[in-house]
Amino acid sequence: MAVDCGHLMMIVVSWLLYFLLHSLLASLAVKSFIVKHRPSFMPAYRLAYNLIALLLVLIPLWLTFAKASDYLWQWQGLSWWVANMLAILAIAGFFWSLKYYDGQELLGIKQLKTDSRSIEDQESFRLSPLHRFVRHPWYFLGLVLIWSREMTPYMLASAMVMTVYFWIGSRLEDKKLIRYYGESYRVYSERVAGLFPSPWKYLSEEEAGRLEKSLPLNKLD
Repeated sequence: MAVDCGHLMMIVVSWLLYFLLHSLLASLAVKSFIVKHRPSFMPAYRLAYNLIALLLVLIPLWLTFAKASDYLWQWQGLSWWVANMLAILAIAGFFWSLKYYDGQELLGIKQLKTDSRSIEDQESFRLSPLHRFVRHPWYFLGLVLIWSREMTPYMLASAMVMTVYFWIGSRLEDKKLIRYYGESYRVYSERVAGLFPSPWKYLSEEEAGRLEKSLPLNKLD
């Protein structure tokens, strides 16, 4: 089955526009503008941001799966079991990690309830078990889920754009978190891998606990 190059381009452009808007709305510059010019809207900003992101992502996803095409590769035999097990573990890891977040703050409900008008995260610096091994575990789990799928040309285009965005997004997130948490996050970013876990870069449970309290890692009790 022939690949529709026009449709392929629409997928790439839709993802690029989505990620551009997503990053722009998450930026400190836009949040600072809202605080300065529309402070009464700030408590609802996070909730509105999440709803907009959820609705707009449906466009590139629909374009990705709307048109049928031959598969570039399909898993068979042992590879099918391995790929799907990795996907299941990635999904399970995502839901397991949710218990280490303030769900109401993540969704934006807490900010609305407390009439919060701050542009910064309200939680103190905290490291979940997954954060001891990779700074951006949700991005990593997302990549595992994406690349464990069988691929059509349209799915591959989406996967490649999302992979590039996760890499760029992780770098932008690091810069923002250094502004939020200062030296604690700078030390953390030096000790733990960013997007893919490394056997040489991780924190022990004790080290993570001390770093959360902004205590030197080289003065363990």
